[in-house]
Amino acid sequence: MRLDDYDPNINVEDQRGSGGGGGGFGGGGGGLLMGLLPMIGSRFGCGGIVVVLILMAVFGGMGGLGGLLGGGQTSAPTTQSGPRSGTDTKSSCSLNAESKAACNAFSSADNTWEAIFQKNGQRFEAPKLVFFDGNGRSGCGAAQSAMGPFYCPTDQGIYLDTSFFNELSTRFKANGDFAQDYVIAHEFGHHIQKLLGTNAQVQQAQRQASETEGNALSVRLELQADCYAGVWAAANKTRLEAGDIQEGMTAAQAIGDDTLQKQSQGRVVPDSFTHGTSAQRQSWLKRGLDSGDPQQCDTFSGAI
Repeated sequence: MRLDDYDPNINVEDQRGSGGGGGGFGGGGGGLLMGLLPMIGSRFGCGGIVVVLILMAVFGGMGGLGGLLGGGQTSAPTTQSGPRSGTDTKSSCSLNAESKAACNAFSSADNTWEAIFQKNGQRFEAPKLVFFDGNGRSGCGAAQSAMGPFYCPTDQGIYLDTSFFNELSTRFKANGDFAQDYVIAHEFGHHIQKLLGTNAQVQQAQRQASETEGNALSVRLELQADCYAGVWAAANKTRLEAGDIQEGMTAAQAIGDDTLQKQSQGRVVPDSFTHGTSAQRQSWLKRGLDSGDPQQCDTFSGAI
């Protein structure tokens, strides 16, 4: 995907090389996901912190598991030469190729959604992109590589350890720049849900729901974020290159609940789904791509 270089005015925070930390888990978006099973994961979700808590409680950490739970990532940053973090947007986004790609996608999503909100007479508030390595801190508690990319509604931050891009490519065979862009666009979709109040409505409904019902609501929230990612791509369709859409479909397939559960436990437990099946994730991403209309992303009415 041929994206322009990032706008230097985007809001970027860089925690890389800081040694991580940031207290315990909890707070903010932590209540969004309920009763999750291990391989549902937090790769593209609002409630990654809660997922990790449950993983640690049930499986004693799960740090060695592969898949979208972080695989071989450790809590300590790896040793590397050269700069470890940036001091401003330019230096943070230029730290390496992965950082620049993330900033370009984030900036594109920022510009796209601001224009959509303005067109609809809605007030837009930009989120921030936060880089961390190994351990970090967020308004929702600790950030860890094992959580994968996640959105924290409390501080409106999209948190990313760029090592995930390598994992996406090498372990899940979701190659290409558009697969990486989809990661950012999905998390940006969760920010759109925060601005529209969808996030808060789901949280309130989950407080009164059973575990299975809460999981089902989470699925609808995640599929809507997939659709919003497609809307972003549709708004930038002139920048798409041959193979981009397939790259996105491959990534969506790799992170479906059914696919992850088959890989991790050899069986599928539909009541535990929190992100949707591979087919559902592909379908809603495609719906956004085909329509380019956020109104077509209503995953809360009817069947999904």
